[in-house]
Amino acid sequence: MVVSDNGAELTRYAVLARCQGTGVAWHCIAPGRPQQNGFVESFNRRLRDECPNGHLFPSLAAAERIIEAWRTDYNTVRPHGSLGGLAPAEFTNHPRQGHRETEADVSAA
Repeated sequence: MVVSDNGAELTRYAVLARCQGTGVAWHCIAPGRPQQNGFVESFNRRLRDECPNGHLFPSLAAAERIIEAWRTDYNTVRPHGSLGGLAPAEFTNHPRQGHRETEADVSAA
């Protein structure tokens, strides 16, 4: 599922046509209701609070390096509450509790 706001009219129609053509569901956030997409709002808050508010960017190249380092840390090292307090890299290597592999799972891998 793709979750997005309305966007510009032509963009909205392009996204809708693409989703319909591929069978992907599309959830459009109502105008003025950013809380309908709490995942991105939470991420955006963290990015704003921790990156631009904690660094001075002397150049565009420096901003790109600092933001990329922050993104890498966020996506690999930093523990996430939604992942049971594990870092994403750690979570991907963590066995799923209560999950049993079936023959179909093994043959698909």
